[in-house]
Amino acid sequence: MFRSDKPAPETMNKPNEPVSPGKINSIMEGTSIEGEIKSDSNIRIDGRVKGTVNARGRVIVGQSGIIEGEVICQSSDVEGTVIGKINCQDLLSLKATAKLQGDINTKKLAIEPGAVFTGNCSMAGGVVKEMDPARLQTAPRPEQPSAQASR
Repeated sequence: MFRSDKPAPETMNKPNEPVSPGKINSIMEGTSIEGEIKSDSNIRIDGRVKGTVNARGRVIVGQSGIIEGEVICQSSDVEGTVIGKINCQDLLSLKATAKLQGDINTKKLAIEPGAVFTGNCSMAGGVVKEMDPARLQTAPRPEQPSAQASR
């Protein structure tokens, strides 16, 4: 009589929200992984990954971290090297020591001076305001009086 077929609200997760937002999986320096990594939370990579990294949270690539492959995540901080495509739903931050060779698809992008990025960038979700054509025109400057002295 009082039974509900709906799951309790605490067991439902939003599709874009990490399951364990406070926890970080870690691949330490000296560790090398080949294949696909899937994580329902955040992940920090200080070692080497060759393959796809798919995280519902934040992907952090430390200074010694190297990813050769695709990165799919909610947000990302890159301090190390990524060779491949990054698909970031929110903010991608390239720190001063970052080296990224590949294409970026993100909503927001922050690049610190010193970071190296080679590839194409596509940013979605922003509204582009059209410039007023009258403001784009350059008006001729009024001529300055000559600086020659009369004798």
